[in-house]
Amino acid sequence: METRYNDILFRGLVVDIEQMEVKIGEKGWHPYQIILHPGGVAVLPFHDDGTVTLIRQLRPAVGEFLLELPAGRLSPEEEPEACGRRELREETGLSAGQFHSLGFIYPTPGICDERIYLYLATCLTQGESEQEPYEDIETIRLPFAQALYLAESGEISDSKTVAALFRASRRMP
Repeated sequence: METRYNDILFRGLVVDIEQMEVKIGEKGWHPYQIILHPGGVAVLPFHDDGTVTLIRQLRPAVGEFLLELPAGRLSPEEEPEACGRRELREETGLSAGQFHSLGFIYPTPGICDERIYLYLATCLTQGESEQEPYEDIETIRLPFAQALYLAESGEISDSKTVAALFRASRRMP
């Protein structure tokens, strides 16, 4: 990709906004504003009995409580699996004996460079959650088939959760 200039228009607590001009083939130079995000990790905790643990939390950007995977933002130079293990423990109290990669997704590539790494967590043990002061998270344990149905029907609308459920379903017998 050929760019002509890059200017940071905004520096925020979580994201920055960059403006650049990008050359699009023979169509010339066009301005783009990109949200720069450090990336994140989302974890699908899969219990030995075939159930999964999801969380319900308020998402102020959409003004709704969403049913989704435990997830969080990567810290600088943090490995994705380490972030996933940390977020899983903090949000649900669960620890996983095994983490299996489900790849990654770009949730909004038209405007944002955020990359979310997806994991399937197995061999789970329950401990105490360590939620952040600004988090009000409810854990919900349900059969994997029901979670997949909720994603298919649109009742789960969080993109990282839908992607992880469908990718995990390809691994199930």
